[in-house]
Amino acid sequence: MVGGLQTGTRSSKPRHGKEACKRWKQGQVIPGVIWRQCLESAAFAVIPEGAEDETELTVLQKSKKSGTISKISRELKEIVFIIQSQSNSFHSKRAEDLKRDILKQAADLGKEWFLGKALYDEESTIIHHYAFAENPTVFKFPDFAAGWALSIPLVNKLAKKLKSEPLKSDFTIDLKHEIALYIWQKGEGPHLTPVPEFCTDDVNSYKVDNCATTFSNFLPLCGEPVKKEDVFVAVKTCQKFHGDRIPVVKQTWEREAALIEYYSDFADISIPTIDLGVPNTDRGHCGKTFAILERFLNHSSSRTPWLVIVDDDTLISIFRLRKLLSCYDPNEPVFLGERYGYGLGTGGYSYITGGGGMVFSRIAVQKLLASKCRCYSMDAPDDMVLGMCFSGLGIPITHSPLFHQARPMDYPKGYLSHQIPVSFHKHWNIDPVKVYFTWLAPNTEESLNGKKVGYNREDL
Repeated sequence: MVGGLQTGTRSSKPRHGKEACKRWKQGQVIPGVIWRQCLESAAFAVIPEGAEDETELTVLQKSKKSGTISKISRELKEIVFIIQSQSNSFHSKRAEDLKRDILKQAADLGKEWFLGKALYDEESTIIHHYAFAENPTVFKFPDFAAGWALSIPLVNKLAKKLKSEPLKSDFTIDLKHEIALYIWQKGEGPHLTPVPEFCTDDVNSYKVDNCATTFSNFLPLCGEPVKKEDVFVAVKTCQKFHGDRIPVVKQTWEREAALIEYYSDFADISIPTIDLGVPNTDRGHCGKTFAILERFLNHSSSRTPWLVIVDDDTLISIFRLRKLLSCYDPNEPVFLGERYGYGLGTGGYSYITGGGGMVFSRIAVQKLLASKCRCYSMDAPDDMVLGMCFSGLGIPITHSPLFHQARPMDYPKGYLSHQIPVSFHKHWNIDPVKVYFTWLAPNTEESLNGKKVGYNREDL
């Protein structure tokens, strides 16, 4: 008995022979029980209570209009569903209702399902190219931290599409959103179906009783945090931002850094800044970044294993970064941050987006500068050139979702709710000092145990 249904088969020889089986396959009513040897698809029978073998049984004919049902029927060919009922109208109706419900369930098995924990933008955002600007809440995309699922019919459809239509997107910025768009296919494919059992609650939370998945939402810590003196911080700036951006750095995270230098196009002793001899550009800053890499190797202590390069409008927690770096071996070539992609469907490369902060092990910088890979122009995008160079060297970049190229309000609240972030970027229409102390400044609990932290973030 399964879900109120009795399932079973018989192994006796068929009484009615090949002709009876042929008539049964055609959907005709035949006397006697349904013999296993006749089964080539799922069959339904409504049996009046107390019926004998010779009672006529109504057998559901496969729908010729529904290829989906036919396919599912073939997959269920070894199963007979028998609905036990009685002859009066009340019981007959209940049996028919149950039969229709089972058919619906069978049809659902053949549908294209896209399942997961739903995220959405409350406002259109640059990281999603301002998609659905009129009402961004209508488009849902999965939180990868909770897991997500595709039905096999949808997997087969997407695999076929990928073979016939290679991916054409230039940039990969937020994979979970872009995958949802690809599956949606401008309304021709399925939307994400929210499933509450996909969870990002911690395994020890009281909320997880009905969860199929959970998520460890504390900051990785693989031993003692690396020492302050083991992290050299380079801040890229220029003269026009000395008066507004640099004071924010000094009010927030500068105190966390033991080794920090500001690199500009003008030497200002009040900060102080170092003029690298590289003019400021309005586009990329490849020339400036490679000059910083050269200076790190030639002017910093060889015992300093880590270099972090940030923009002057990057908000970062050096305190948390030191914990995160405890999980990485500085004797390996490490290039760490938030991964973006360029031309990945056509042989492109991944890169660490600069605004969220780029972290290098010393050996990674050594291997890079020992190669012949350099800027193709001084104003080339530094982060993309670095990605291209490391890709050519066979050094993979390392992604961490705790680095952020944009502001907190550019991400769904549900996505940030299970994070302990390392960085955010940009000062547009925000109070950057407030953002830092709300999202990034370590509090007493975090300082003591290095794990979970609660913040009042609803007003951001």
